[in-house]
Amino acid sequence: MANNENLKPFKRGYDTRREGNGRPKKYITQLNSIGYTNTEIIETLKVLLSMTIFELHEVFTNPNATILELSIAKSLVKGIERGNIYTLNELLNRIIGKPKETISIPNDNKIEVVFIKGKTIL
Repeated sequence: MANNENLKPFKRGYDTRREGNGRPKKYITQLNSIGYTNTEIIETLKVLLSMTIFELHEVFTNPNATILELSIAKSLVKGIERGNIYTLNELLNRIIGKPKETISIPNDNKIEVVFIKGKTIL
């Protein structure tokens, strides 16, 4: 139950607790608004994932590289240095697609079927 002493109603008009711009956009949505298409993002991912660590460092330090290339190269280099494969996993899921996951649910219960005058009741 909430503590009534801490509850404060919103003020009309401007209130510092209210987010005026709504929920922050996801990174891919921000790239789309800049002008990148999903195809361009995926192609850039494919090229950067095929590079060596030295080539990634060159992209990372290149002042003429695009924001998309810089951000992906930076995340890949940091992930490799830390030994974290989370970034690589997410990028591969973005390119190839997430593998199909199967779930096995054991069912030991018996299903009883009863026939009554032409009707089937489970």
